[in-house]
Amino acid sequence: MPKMKTHRGTAKRFRVTGSGKIMRAKAYKSHILTKKSQKRKRNFRHETEVTKADSRVVARNLGLR
Repeated sequence: MPKMKTHRGTAKRFRVTGSGKIMRAKAYKSHILTKKSQKRKRNFRHETEVTKADSRVVARNLGLR
């Protein structure tokens, strides 16, 4: 059986930590930034963990499980 291929679109959007968590960037940061507060925009910079419901699908696309 051939090797599993990594879904390249997924690979560009997510990263895996050393402990195995899947991290993602936050949404709503790309445009219409004038009405958003500085604090809100600053918090968009941080990554957050993918939810349990989505992590299974993302992990499979990354070729982890």
